[in-house]
Amino acid sequence: MSQHTNLLLPSFETDQDEEVERKTQTQTLNGGGSVWRFKGNRAAKEASSVSIKSVLSRLFDNCSKDVKKTILPLGHGDPSVYPCFKTSVDAEEAVAESLRSGAANSYAPGVGILPARRAVANYLNRDLPHELKADDIFMTVGCCQGIETIIHVLSCPKSNILLPSLIYPLYYSHAIYSQVEIRKYDLLPDQDWEIDLQGIEAIADDNTIAMVIANPHNPCGNVYTYHHLKKVAEMAKKLGIMVISDEVYKHTIYGENLFVPMGIFASIVPVVTLGSISKGWLVPGWRIGWMAMNDPNNVFKTTGVVESIKDLLNISPDPSTILQTKLDLSLLEDITDDVDFCMKLAREENLVLLPGEALGKKNWVRISIGVERSMLEDAFVRLKSFFARHVKSQTT
Repeated sequence: MSQHTNLLLPSFETDQDEEVERKTQTQTLNGGGSVWRFKGNRAAKEASSVSIKSVLSRLFDNCSKDVKKTILPLGHGDPSVYPCFKTSVDAEEAVAESLRSGAANSYAPGVGILPARRAVANYLNRDLPHELKADDIFMTVGCCQGIETIIHVLSCPKSNILLPSLIYPLYYSHAIYSQVEIRKYDLLPDQDWEIDLQGIEAIADDNTIAMVIANPHNPCGNVYTYHHLKKVAEMAKKLGIMVISDEVYKHTIYGENLFVPMGIFASIVPVVTLGSISKGWLVPGWRIGWMAMNDPNNVFKTTGVVESIKDLLNISPDPSTILQTKLDLSLLEDITDDVDFCMKLAREENLVLLPGEALGKKNWVRISIGVERSMLEDAFVRLKSFFARHVKSQTT
């Protein structure tokens, strides 16, 4: 199981926990009898509670040593830990050459080094009508820092952000932490998970700062059409808000729809594109991402957004190989919902899937298929065994 070590999320409990708990009350006073005037931020606990890592941690803790089976971690979307998913030798050699040169050992600017920003701009310009310059690109520590940065930059008293009911939970975590109200809009499963634009208009108000889309969508896997994205741009312009477009999975396309970057519509509405090399190049551990400011009309500059991003990055330098399926609970005994299903599956089979509740879709489950073929085959054997024990008996 050594190759899965970085997927397993161990509990932080130790033999000293009981002693620490016993001393907690006495340690609220300092040596002089006064109360300590600092404490942890509860917003961090609340924000982390909606993360995938938090859910997976509870599921891994629920796996049993008594089950004589290895743990199959199919709830975590990181195929790069398996030998069958490797990045290109050219990419590895480029990194190795940079390390050997010594040129990458010094502190970099908070916004990223110029060659990297220029390279990302050239890469994105292949598909855009409006040319991006290096100054339009901000390098981030993976896409995650991009999410954190743009939400933190836009946050202000009474602000709210429009998030799809199904999306990577980190958006919820950072909105909670930045005290930005979350307003969820629906995706329409009968229309290939298109955005409910009428619903968008109904929930937006004068305090709405942005709407977030994911294209290709994580976890649904759908790819939005040119026609639909243009409608999204027009709706955002009508509401006076920007579009934040998460395009991390642009290289993972299922179905017939071609990928269309949201930046194509930047002449209608300003667009922040979030991207990274994590998924397309199978190197999430390299933590290389970017924010691209698609804004030919200079709205981001005149509203101070660009300056705020630069300021923040200077002080803080630091969805696809997925399947999802809906559970038919009417066929199962003693299974109340998706969380109960995943908890019992982990306990009985040491098989870890991600409950849909973690992504905002109750009674669905997400399965990562970015693993070794033998692991998938084993997983389906275990699922069959689990269902055989829990399926309702047929009545005649």
